Amino acid sequence: MRQCKVYVNGTEAGLLTEEDSGQYRFTYLVGYAGRAVCLAMPVRSEAYTSDHLFPFFFNMLSEGANRKMQSQLLHIDENDDFGILLATAQTDTIGAVTIKPM
Repeated sequence: MRQCKVYVNGTEAGLLTEEDSGQYRFTYLVGYAGRAVCLAMPVRSEAYTSDHLFPFFFNMLSEGANRKMQSQLLHIDENDDFGILLATAQTDTIGAVTIKPM
């Protein structure tokens, strides 16, 4: 299991988890009242689950030659979406959302 904290405009908003089974879960923090991570995932108390990395987080990843270069430089499998997200979405992202590994 791998986890990371998700921040919106520098405020901790929730927790993104990749289960050992390959399933993903995103849960907003109890009491979080800020902006939603994205329109498709409004703030709620129930966890969001998916068999694939949620599209919003997947779209934070590089593609093509940039992704290949990142995976080689960081020694991460090119197909490890969550691993690349953990390594590359901590700073300098497009938009208000950043990721901090736990």
